[in-house]
Amino acid sequence: MADTTTTYIEPGSPWENPFVESFNGRVRDELLNIEEFATRLEAQVVVEAWRTEYNTYRPHSSLGGLTPAEYAKKWTTNQPSLP
Repeated sequence: MADTTTTYIEPGSPWENPFVESFNGRVRDELLNIEEFATRLEAQVVVEAWRTEYNTYRPHSSLGGLTPAEYAKKWTTNQPSLP
């Protein structure tokens, strides 16, 4: 078993978790700053549509130009089967 440890990230230190901060900035810029939600249901529908588009149809440079769905499928088909 590999040794693992927990690392404390100072509040307000985005440089310590760049992936989450990059995603949060993208959500703000592409969704939250341009939408105005009248109801909670409307917010849920619009956010879910954005999430589906982001994870299913949009290529990501960090995944070699694949969408997250394509990357997940490729990864799972390349794993050895368990006995």
